[in-house]
Amino acid sequence: MTDITNPFLTVHHTPHQTFPFHLLEAGHYEPAIRKGIEEQNKEIDAIINNPEPANFQNTIVALEKSGSLLGKASTLLGNLLSAETNDELQAVAEKMMPLLTEHSNNITLNEKLFARIKEVYDNVDKAMLSVEENMLLEQTKRSFIRCGANLSEKDKEEFRKTSAELSLNTLKFSQNLLKEKNAYELALTEEQLEGLPESAISAYAQTAQEKGKEGYIVTLQAPSYVPFMKYAKNRELRKELYMAYNTQCTHDNEFNNLEIVKTLVNLRLKRAQLLGFSTAADYVLKERMAESSENVYQLLNQLLEAYTPTARQEVEEVKALAQEEEGKDFELMPWDWAYYSEKLKEKKYSLNEEELRPYFELSQVIEGVFGLATRLYGITFKENKDIPVYHPDVKAYEVFDKDERFLAVLYADFYPRASKRSGAWMTSYKEQWKDEEGDSRPHVSVTMNFTKPSADKPALLTFSEVNTFLHEFGHALHGVFADTTYQSLSGTNVYWDFVELPSQIMENFAIEKEFLNTFAKHYQTGEAIPDELIQRIVDSSNFNVAYACLRQLSFGLLDMAWYTRTEPFEDDVRTYEKEAWKQTQILPDIADTCMSVQFSHIMAGGYAAGYYSYKWAEVLDADAFSLFKEKGIFNTETANSFRKNVLSKGGTEHPMTLYKRFRGKEPSIDALLKRNGIITKGEQP
Repeated sequence: MTDITNPFLTVHHTPHQTFPFHLLEAGHYEPAIRKGIEEQNKEIDAIINNPEPANFQNTIVALEKSGSLLGKASTLLGNLLSAETNDELQAVAEKMMPLLTEHSNNITLNEKLFARIKEVYDNVDKAMLSVEENMLLEQTKRSFIRCGANLSEKDKEEFRKTSAELSLNTLKFSQNLLKEKNAYELALTEEQLEGLPESAISAYAQTAQEKGKEGYIVTLQAPSYVPFMKYAKNRELRKELYMAYNTQCTHDNEFNNLEIVKTLVNLRLKRAQLLGFSTAADYVLKERMAESSENVYQLLNQLLEAYTPTARQEVEEVKALAQEEEGKDFELMPWDWAYYSEKLKEKKYSLNEEELRPYFELSQVIEGVFGLATRLYGITFKENKDIPVYHPDVKAYEVFDKDERFLAVLYADFYPRASKRSGAWMTSYKEQWKDEEGDSRPHVSVTMNFTKPSADKPALLTFSEVNTFLHEFGHALHGVFADTTYQSLSGTNVYWDFVELPSQIMENFAIEKEFLNTFAKHYQTGEAIPDELIQRIVDSSNFNVAYACLRQLSFGLLDMAWYTRTEPFEDDVRTYEKEAWKQTQILPDIADTCMSVQFSHIMAGGYAAGYYSYKWAEVLDADAFSLFKEKGIFNTETANSFRKNVLSKGGTEHPMTLYKRFRGKEPSIDALLKRNGIITKGEQP
């Protein structure tokens, strides 16, 4: 009997079959997941017991289409754990994760099912299959092998156990980090606010008010933390906040992640070695453009060599300014970097982030970013308040193609809150696919943590927040333009080191005068952003770019250090971390700090042995955008080629094949070095 109150188990007449979030309660997940598992088990049994010989349709496609209800319930649970969580939801997740892992293993370790997959693979005439069908066949077989289908019974049991432990510890890592971040607050008096801009002071006052307290409160959320580190004159308070941020999940309390890091690293190694790989990185990179640890290290070391001399110069320049102000014995520490960098930027370019804020009011930025997509691709966006959302802050838009055909639903969630993890991300609530009923369009979301409106001002973004918006919006377009038959190959379901190309290419527009002129207007006067201010943005775009590159390389090297191990890790996490990235560290490395315990990307996200992807994709995006620069940044022919050959194709072909089809050649680092103004060996200044 169907539970008519459970939105997962009933039909709802919402626009575009969007999910009725307004009806959703934490208690709805478990029955939906259990029902979903039951339904998929019946579907798997039907595949196995089909008396007809195994073929592409009755085995590969049937498997692809199975588990609809389970997919919906588990997707929503995963997404809302990040975007709108609470203790009740986290308890549900802890209970359901072992069940979901066990079910997944039951499918991939099913001998009869795998036998039918192999039968199709060995006997089908691949020449009769389309490119996408061949990719689905390959992916299906590979995913089963990578999930233990070829293991002995003993090793299969070990694989099950390892997978279950991995999913639970991943969840625990994320929960600890969110709770630790939310638990911290720095209460300030008016006297302690010297140097801070009015926008930050207003936000801190609002935070205190929301918490029912007097005065001003700084938190570890990015819109709170970043301006304090940039502008607060009180060095001791900067140090206090820096240490609070960089020692998260290291304290002697229930949120400590030091042992969980070891557990996660060792479980990933164990899983890889069960499957015949020496390291976790070998296992991961088998399904990446980079292909091997050697190729990753080659890229990281190539960039390290190219950028380090310039990074050292940048640090010396910031240090010189600090010593000019504080005395020649002043030692530049990590909690000084943002503060004196901002001062130097202002000195060199007469530019600070606060000067730009009035021109980046959120609704205007939305208009600008959406308008860019309209200009490039002809698509339009229309807010639809009838589409249910999971929080009042969320806006829902319908996206239409240039011929007014419906393309997608886009959810946009802009502001930080205690129920949301930090950072910014794009995700899908529903993938795109095609079947006998037609083209089923996607529901995608972009989630950020931008500066909130205050009592007397709208949301005024920093320039870096504008960049973040463009980045996540690029991911969203990858989902919006999806045009594939199978949802597992749709949208952002691509090799991990290709997924950042669509996002990072959009960031290039942020320093283009022609783009900024389309929307950047003073929120009070309506005055367009002055040309000379734009020029200062352009001139400063490479400010401390080499230092920023080394920071990213440090994360990439740390990631690879954890996942190229051949033996379990039992030593001190902090010591190992500092050794892993020491060649990238120019400022003093502080003893008690630790990145690994809060590095969600590589510990709890999908970037384990994959953080290099950001730099890999940066090489791609610089090379790709150089074509836009050559043809004109709004050139529709170039944009439509990017849409046709990259954005719409998902994972239906190898990413390098798609890239070369768009670009006409393989990428090199030259465009990136040129964009960043980096002088390499052999070049003269």
